[in-house]
Amino acid sequence: MIKENKASKYLLYAIGEIFLVVIGILIALQINTWNQERILKIEEKGIIKSLHNEYLQNKKLITTSITQSETCIHTLKSIMNLIGKDEEFTRKANSDSLLFYAFDPPIFRPSENTISGLIQSGRLELIQNKDLVNLIYEWGRTMKALTDNSKRIMINLDDRVFPYLSKHYSLKDIDAYGELQWENKTILEIGKLKIFENIEFENITDDFIYRVLYNKNKLVELETIIDTILNETEQ
Repeated sequence: MIKENKASKYLLYAIGEIFLVVIGILIALQINTWNQERILKIEEKGIIKSLHNEYLQNKKLITTSITQSETCIHTLKSIMNLIGKDEEFTRKANSDSLLFYAFDPPIFRPSENTISGLIQSGRLELIQNKDLVNLIYEWGRTMKALTDNSKRIMINLDDRVFPYLSKHYSLKDIDAYGELQWENKTILEIGKLKIFENIEFENITDDFIYRVLYNKNKLVELETIIDTILNETEQ
């Protein structure tokens, strides 16, 4: 009986030791989990702050681009208003200046370092706000549409607009309003105002307005996304 009593005590003691070890392990695991969650929360907070700062910067850039797009569209429409009018009417307009600003659309180049880093590293999953994550993906889709159209605009300028103007107008007179700042107009004989009587030029201008207007509408969409992201990342 004494031996059995001792064996029971040893068994209870062993069970108690095992229980304490298990409890200790569980507590350690829980503490580790809390620490990991705390670290992830700190990292998420840093990501949110970086996103907010990046989109604050993009807000300024996109506001400028929208204004420039509106100026470009307004100038293109002024050119359209000259087409078909007699030379006396078109001569009163500064067609050199109009052509310079009309065919110089803005190219929106936002800062996307934070977004690119999050997507490439897979850290986008750290953001618990799913509405914010969806906004970031929506930004990416809209930005791609804008970039693709901007590339088509630049191709259109190189392949259609400038080749036409180089044959029918004076690029020197147009470039007087840019970095070249020519003081004197071309001395060559050229009836440059004839472009306002040409259906090809009208079609080129009309098509260009359509492309720039598309870009402007995408910029407005992006501005709305930026405003919403800024609200979601306000800390």
